[in-house]
Amino acid sequence: MGRKRRAFSPEFKFKVAMEFLTRQKRRVDVLREYQISDGTLQRWCAQVRERGPEIFAADDQSRMAEQAGRIAELERVIGRLTVELQAAKKASMWLTSR
Repeated sequence: MGRKRRAFSPEFKFKVAMEFLTRQKRRVDVLREYQISDGTLQRWCAQVRERGPEIFAADDQSRMAEQAGRIAELERVIGRLTVELQAAKKASMWLTSR
């Protein structure tokens, strides 16, 4: 029977890559502790370097979506208040003209 491939969670991969990239542990220590190959560690580190900006881009996109929702809500409130103000002005003019 062949050897079964181990599956690692994205969180685990990120943790291991960051331990090496932030120099918390030496390469050899990371490889021994987690029993992974050098090629695997290099691949994970490259993915962190490449996709790191996407983390912040996703933050920006979600923040922009929240802001767009808030802007739409405020525009609805402004529209309602404008209509109410116009009605109040007409009522005031009608009452003062009598």
